[in-house]
Formats: sequence, structure tokens, C-alpha cells
Amino acid sequence: MLNRAIVLVVLLLAVAGLATCQQQRISHANSERDEAKADLASANATNAALKRKLDLAQGTTRTVTEYVDRVQVVRERGATIVKEVPVYVTANADAACTVPAGFVRLHDTAASGDALAGVAGDPDAPAPGVTLSAVAETVADNYATHHATVAQVIGLQALAKQLHTALQQCDAP
Repeated sequence: MLNRAIVLVVLLLAVAGLATCQQQRISHANSERDEAKADLASANATNAALKRKLDLAQGTTRTVTEYVDRVQVVRERGATIVKEVPVYVTANADAACTVPAGFVRLHDTAASGDALAGVAGDPDAPAPGVTLSAVAETVADNYATHHATVAQVIGLQALAKQLHTALQQCDAP
């Protein structure tokens, strides 16, 4: 009877030892599973953030391309207008109209953004070598430059707004 009791105790201890070992294996597997889930969640969050940044970069490229194209169209229109000056300001008009030196000084000062200098000479005297068609070409070219700059600014403003919105979305959890 004593042998049976010893065998029974040994069997119980063996079963308890095996159960403890199995429980440790299950616990270890559960912790590895939890770590894998956390890694997957982190990878998914990183993937989503990278996708938003990629979308932002692609949108930025698209916006820059659009405004560069717009500026090119504006410049081409301006060049076309400058080419048409001889049609609208003929040689007869050039001969009939003298451009005063005062006008040339005022225009050049306004174009440069500098302050007006004092009057130098007779402002009503004809400006040597400046014709009405040259004035028309200069003004047309200035307006073309102005419109190209406006298109650039509008494009850059749109890009800045897009970047601001996208960065806010990237920072959002």
C-alpha cells in the first residue's frame, strides 16, 4: 500500500510539473502574441502616416506642376501681345507721338520702385531713342511679368494651404 501511495504521489507531482510547464509555455506564447499585435498596430500606424506623407508629396508635385504650367501660359500670352505691338502701334503712330523724357523717367522710377529723383532737364523734351512702340512693348512686357508673378503667388498660396492642411492631418492621431 505504501508503494501505491508513493507511486500516486510521484504521478501527481509529475502531472503537476507537466501542467506548470505547459502553463508557462502558454503564458509565453500569449505574451509573444500580444507583442506581435502591438508591433502590427505600430506598423499599421506608421504605414498610414507614410501614406499621408506620400499623398502630400504627390499633391505638392501636382500643385507645383499646375502653377508652373499656368505661369508658362501667362508668359506665352504676354510674348504674343508684345509681338502684336507693331500691328497696334504703327510706324505712323511712332512718328506722330513723341514720348517725353519726364514720362520715361517716371515710368522707369515706378518700375524700379525707387524714389523719384529731382527733375533733370525739361520733362516735356522728347526722350531720345524712345518711341511709342517701345513704350507699348515695355508696358506689355511689364504686365506679362506681373501676371506671371500673380500666377506664381496664387500657386504658392494654394500649395501653402495644402501643406498646412496636410501637416495638420499628419499630426492628428
